[in-house]
Formats: sequence, structure tokens, C-alpha cells
Amino acid sequence: MVGAKMAAAAAASIRERQTVALKRMLNFNVPHVKNSTGEPVWKVLIYDRFGQDIISPLLSVKELRDMGITLHLLLHSDRDPIPDVPAVYFVMPTEENIDRMCQDLRNQLYESYYLNFISAISRSKLEDIANAALAASAVTQVAKVFDQYLNFITLEDDMFVLCNQNKELVSYRAINRPDITDTEMETVMDTIVDSLFCFFVTLGAVPIIRCSRGTAAEMVAVKLDKKLRENLRDARNSLFTGDTLGAGQFSFQRPLLVLVDRNIDLATPLHHTWTYQALVHDVLDFHLNRVNLEESSGMENSPAGARPKRKNKKSYDLTPVDKFWQKHKGSPFPEVAESVQQELESYRAQEDEVKRLKSIMGLEGEDEGAISMLSDNTAKLTSAVSSLPELLEKKRLIDLHTNVATAVLEHIKARKLDVYFEYEEKIMSKTTLDKSLLDIISDPDAGTPEDKMRLFLIYYISAQQAPSEADLEQYKKALTDAGCNLNPLQYIKQWKAFAKMASAPTSYGNTTAKPMGLLSRVMNTGSQFVMEGVKNLVLKQQNLPVTRILDNLMEMKSNPETDDYRYFDPKMLRGNDSSVPRNKNPFQEAIVFVVGGGNYIEYQNLVDYIKGKQGKHILYGCSELFNATQFIKQLSQLGQK
Repeated sequence: MVGAKMAAAAAASIRERQTVALKRMLNFNVPHVKNSTGEPVWKVLIYDRFGQDIISPLLSVKELRDMGITLHLLLHSDRDPIPDVPAVYFVMPTEENIDRMCQDLRNQLYESYYLNFISAISRSKLEDIANAALAASAVTQVAKVFDQYLNFITLEDDMFVLCNQNKELVSYRAINRPDITDTEMETVMDTIVDSLFCFFVTLGAVPIIRCSRGTAAEMVAVKLDKKLRENLRDARNSLFTGDTLGAGQFSFQRPLLVLVDRNIDLATPLHHTWTYQALVHDVLDFHLNRVNLEESSGMENSPAGARPKRKNKKSYDLTPVDKFWQKHKGSPFPEVAESVQQELESYRAQEDEVKRLKSIMGLEGEDEGAISMLSDNTAKLTSAVSSLPELLEKKRLIDLHTNVATAVLEHIKARKLDVYFEYEEKIMSKTTLDKSLLDIISDPDAGTPEDKMRLFLIYYISAQQAPSEADLEQYKKALTDAGCNLNPLQYIKQWKAFAKMASAPTSYGNTTAKPMGLLSRVMNTGSQFVMEGVKNLVLKQQNLPVTRILDNLMEMKSNPETDDYRYFDPKMLRGNDSSVPRNKNPFQEAIVFVVGGGNYIEYQNLVDYIKGKQGKHILYGCSELFNATQFIKQLSQLGQK
């Protein structure tokens, strides 16, 4: 029984928990009951950009409408008074937001005000609101003021990121700037800790914390431990007691929080990838679960000399409701292309069936044969028609993935991304290389200057022995000739020299990454996707550094890589600094959080790792989510003289 209960509890993912919390807030902070009859109370939602980013991946406009939200507006936009409607605010407790809310009170914009702060509001700011309400004689209209502790963005059932707005404040560059002052570093750490605290309040669990020493991750761990400890000590106001937990996700065992620093592995964020979601993030404009595509409109029929047509921008939401996405976001790309094709064929077969039945129905009353066929077919048609909405939804998803996958494929072909992926896998797993690095860098047809830079940085980071000065000069010349900016290399050179003093280079597992058949095979000729010339690479599971660290700590394995990780238990009365875990049992639930930014490659690697572990759950979080382009840009800024 306990086992079943545990499984049921664990099923409440962080996405569900945050969604439930948002729905409760939109319902004036009373739990939202499904299928309650009657109209919802109509209201307006006022949010800032932070609030918008938290809500948009979780609730669609339709869901907001079902909750009674008729209008959703940005706090700092020009809003007209709607005097007979309650307003629900969902904003960060910043100086300018509070000023604007006080202005709303003075202008008597709404009937009543439900003020919800994404993160806890300070006493002094609360007093500012109270004074404004008094001055505007609006005290009775301020119905509720709540701290929601929702200052993080959930993108998947098992993935979250701290922020999207102002993410440069907690970026890899911000943490690793050589000229950062202590107070600036404190601010960065406090921002990260505030969000992680919100995350655990929403999760309803106090974790056991492990982190590497001497890194930004350690600073986060110390501060988070202190913050959790202070909250637990204040029994009357603790956020981790009583009904807030309910049958918490972790009712039987506490989760493990592993804090790792981006610097333990700089190669993975630069790596070219081969799985669907990570590719979409790498080559297309994809953030907060929405992908923006430019549809190229045909040039053929435009008269000579005419201006090229403007490209249409289309955006698609890739959400958990999308069954195809859920099933294939972690699949190797050729498999995705094949599956889209199969879906399309099965859809066409269903569509033809509906058409055929309709044409039979059109024969009504013309001859005896048709009438006798009718009775058999009415039942069929009824079932066919009832499945029409489902069919249309299926068609929408097929079109969506055809467009997205085609856009990805164009990049793969134009930039030879399969070649890069395969070559980098070999470098990272120390397999013998079949062609020289210089050849790829010098090949004008292989990839963009940035692709070449990524490849070279991975080689440089993964090398046991740094290339000799003479070799390095030769590489640098080839990179410069290929149009690369060498700033990122400047930074990585300094980083490597520093990391070398600190520890041995990270290993990426070895001998495992063997692409299966490197025969270029054309998929069935009727396919939409001409995969000709693209290698059909099959992935082999090999654990990336972050996954390996998690495995050691979650399974309580002894390993020099993680043996000196610090151990914090905020529930212990006296915090003691030890590396010796009190808990000797393996953990069932773990959260890996990367300070300094994460990516979908790492996320996917963790997802694949946990599939083989019965009854275990992991969550992946990061201070920001970047793709290689964004990461290279940060490295470049760090490398500038």
C-alpha cells in the first residue's frame, strides 16, 4: 500500500504543482474545484513580464478564460478603469511595480484588488501599499495580499529554469566575470537562492543538499541551507508544515538536491546534438516552449527585380498536450522524421475513409443497393464523424511537426550537423578520429564559423594534453580564415589553466558512442523528408558529467569525483560542515540544479538515465537555459581583452 501511495504522490510533478498553485491564485486563493457548476467569477489578470513568463508555459488563453479571466494585461501598460470587476495581480515585489499598484489604487481602476507577489514582499514595501490604500480610501477594496513563492518557470514535468527576464543577472558570464565585486556576487547568489527557495516551497519538501567545494554552487548551497533552516525554525510561519504539504510528493523520503557548477563541464553546452528537442533549441528560435519559424515564401513567381517577399513568421507551442512531441522530443532526428511520415500516412488513410463514407451517404434513395449499404455505413459514419475533431487535431500536430522538422533538417543539411555531432562524440569519448580537425575547420562547406568554433572548443576542453603552441597557432589561423571570432578561445584558455590547477579534466565516458550504420540511407521515396546524405546516427546512452555526478550521489556510490561534496541538512538543528552523509540509503527522488546555466542535451541525458531506474524520479533545473549560440556569446564577452 505504501508503495502505491508513494507512486501516486510522486506522480504530482512540479508542473502540476505550479499549475495548481496558479489556478488557486486565479480563483482568489481558494482551491480551484473542477466541474463546479455555474459561471466563474469574471475578473482581470494584471501581471508583469516575470508573471507572464511563469504563466504562459503552463496555462493557455482558453484555460485562463475557463478560470474567469476575461482580460490579461501587463502592469506597466495603459489600462482603462473597469470599476465593477475584481483584479488579480501577479507581479514581482519591485519598487516600480509597487509604485504602479499604488497608482492603480489611487485611480480606482477596479472593484477589488487581490495582490499576489511572485516572491516574498518585504515589510517596508507592504507598508507602502498599506499607506497608499489608506490615502486612496481603498483599504476595504484590497481584498487579499499573498506571497505566492512561484518565482521559477516550469517547462516540463521534470524541468524548470529560474528566469527569463533579466537572465543576464544570473548568467554564466555574470558569475564568472573576473571583475565581479563581492556585493555583486552576493546579489547574484541571493537571486538564485530566492528562486530555489520558491521551488522547494511549491514542491513542499525540504531537500538534503550536496554540492562541490570552492564553486558558485557551494555559495548557493550555503545560502539556501541558511534560508530553509531559518524558515523551519520559525514554526508559526514555516512554509513547510501542515496543510501546505498535503500528501507531499516526497511524503516518505526527502529529495536530494545536487548543486553543480557549469564549470565542471563546458563542452556539453557547445556540443552539436542529435535529439529532436535539443536540435530545435540549438538551431531554431525556441524559448519557453514556443518555437518561432520563418516561413520562406516562394520566389519563383515574382517578376525579375521585384523585392523578395517578406517572410511570414509562425509560432508553435510545443506542449505536454502534444502527444507526438512528448513521445519524440528525446528521439534521434532521423527517427522523428520517419515518425512524422508514418503519422501522415495513417492520417491520410483515416481521412480517405471519411470521404468514402460521405460519398456513399450522398447516394441516398437512388437505388436499392445504396439503401442497404446505408444501414451498415450509418454506424461507421457516426463513428467516423465523432472522431473528426480528433482527426483535425491530429492533422494540426502533423503539420506543426512537418514544418518544425523540415526547418531543422534544412539546418542539418546546410551545416553538415550530422558530421559535427559524430566527430564531437568521438572527441568527447576519446575514440580515434577518422579525419583531421583542421580539415573540418578549413572545409568551407562544413558549417558556420560558429559551428567550427564550437567543435574546436570541445576539442580543446576535452584534450588531456593541450595542443602545443605551434599547433595552436595553426588552428587559430585556420579558425580566423574561416571567419571565427577567437574571443571564446581566449576565455577557455584561461579557464582551462585555472581548472587544471583545481582538478583533472572531466571525462565523458569512453568507447560507447558508436554510430550504428554510417550508411547514408534514403528513407522511403514517398517521404516528405529527403534525408539523403544525412547520416542515420543512433545514440548510445553514455552519462554526461552532470548525470554521472547525480548517479554517484543518488546511489551513494563512492567516487573520487564526488566524495568531497559538501553535505547540508537544513532540518538538523546545528548545521555542521561535513562531507559525510548521514543518510546511507540511496535516494528515490533527486533534483539536479546547474548554477551558471543548463541545456536540453543534459536534460535529455538525465531523462534517459532515469528511465532505467525503477520508481526513481529526477528533476533538472538551471539558472538559465541557453543554446550554444547564446553560450558562445557569453564566452566571447568573457574573453574580450
